[in-house]
Amino acid sequence: MRYQFIKEHSDEFCIRKMCRILEVKKSGYYAWLKRPESARAIENKRLLEEIRRVHKDGDKKSYGSPRIQKELRHKGVKAGKNRIAGLMKQNGIKAVNAKKYKPQGKTASDDLASPNLLEQNFRMEKPNQAWVTDITYIQTRSGWVYLCTFMDLYSRKIVGWAVGKNPRTELVLRALQMAVKNRKPAAGLIIHSDRGTQYSSWEYRNVLSGLKFRQSMSRRGNCWDNACMESFFHSLKYEYLYQFILNNCDDVDWYCFKYIDAFYNTRRLHSYLGYVSPANFEFLIVA
Repeated sequence: MRYQFIKEHSDEFCIRKMCRILEVKKSGYYAWLKRPESARAIENKRLLEEIRRVHKDGDKKSYGSPRIQKELRHKGVKAGKNRIAGLMKQNGIKAVNAKKYKPQGKTASDDLASPNLLEQNFRMEKPNQAWVTDITYIQTRSGWVYLCTFMDLYSRKIVGWAVGKNPRTELVLRALQMAVKNRKPAAGLIIHSDRGTQYSSWEYRNVLSGLKFRQSMSRRGNCWDNACMESFFHSLKYEYLYQFILNNCDDVDWYCFKYIDAFYNTRRLHSYLGYVSPANFEFLIVA
């Protein structure tokens, strides 16, 4: 490892001084340089190239060693998770991570809340049995932009979404309209949300009633009652959106389209689904 360090920094520091500080002989270092690379070292170089190739994919910069391993397996490259994690650490390859402030919205009072029909049971036996929905806040140079999404709990697929300049009920209804158009669910579908005032509004509840859907709401202040939606928003922001400078609502709409429709639903390896994408999970089950 000391010889490797000297080699990697030979353009920055004097080799003689590095050998003295690291307590190795200069002759030993040059003898090491002349040795042929081991088969393991050659394999590691090839594996590192594959790791970098996956990680450089714009949508996969958030992948840690578990998802990198799964992606490589899909490409026919076999390697252990610990080996991949070690190479990533040695070469400074890290998952994208960032933190952003999120403002809080208003919530409905207890007398306006619907009962919690899910009770944190997020496992469904078939599509269109239960959806979850929520609104998240995304900061841009022009101010806050709002994203509403609907997720099918069966496959964790985002079935409808909408971006807007304000978090009013109209935003939720646009996302719901997309979801209904895409999935054509039957009566009896459960739609679960938090207690946001958009979800307790007359307009929203009137639409659900007309479609014969059943409304469900989280308990006050309990984020775990809508954990799947919270998890998706975390992935969207930390894996993707926080990499970019977002100027306005149009930017958010474009990048959400790229992440949700072009990556998350169709390509992202989902641990809950056994490391396949939501679209592939639905296809495999149907097939």
